[in-house]
Amino acid sequence: MSGWVKIAGLGPGDEALVTPEVTAALAEATDVVGYIPYVARIAERPGLTLHGSDNRVEIDRSQHALQMAAEGKRVVVVSSGDPGVFAMAAAVFEALEYGPVEWRDLQIDVLPGITAMLAASARAGAPMGHDFCAINLSDNLKPWSLIEKRLRLAAQADFSMAFYNPRSKSRPEGFVKTLEILREECEPERLILFARAVSRADEQMRISTLAEATPDMADMQTVVIVGSSRTRVIERNGAPIVYTPRFTPDKDQG
Repeated sequence: MSGWVKIAGLGPGDEALVTPEVTAALAEATDVVGYIPYVARIAERPGLTLHGSDNRVEIDRSQHALQMAAEGKRVVVVSSGDPGVFAMAAAVFEALEYGPVEWRDLQIDVLPGITAMLAASARAGAPMGHDFCAINLSDNLKPWSLIEKRLRLAAQADFSMAFYNPRSKSRPEGFVKTLEILREECEPERLILFARAVSRADEQMRISTLAEATPDMADMQTVVIVGSSRTRVIERNGAPIVYTPRFTPDKDQG
């Protein structure tokens, strides 16, 4: 087959954070498929068709991309951040597994991007400098009971934690419950970073403690990073630095 699919991460927002590999793929593409706000980031040009769609039709979008590639088109499926982190890569492969067998002969590449989690961590310092995990707080595709279990176990294991999709207008209670669980498992002084719209013009960074954190500090454009018990703040002129040491207490380097 002459067509191909490239599943690309557009990074957290700043065009400077789009990788050259992704830029090259977009320059070759005949079609771009994705969630409407992400497709809107792609410049129009002759020979390129943009296919924006709603946020909850990932499988339909993936099937469309694969079918166009089977017809010989060069298709880029776009996500924000990295396409393999709570994004379109898994959806495309799900469509591939259950779709026509001939789709499996297509050239399909995943082009990594900078996630909001990594961009936020870099802006703050290194809050994920030791072991960490990422949890999607949306219960659209999994039950809240599973989210709660993972939150508790991650807190008990003393991971730094990054939370995606913390609080939407349709389900604001999820982040309320999240803070309640953290307060049951962690000390009040635990550091929390609220990073909204990282790398964009309206970026907001807020450092709080678990005791001071409130649900309205987060929305769907916010990545929340909860430090481990070892996470520290270095106060200085300008923005403070948040980091988690690379060593554990029994290896303490002073």
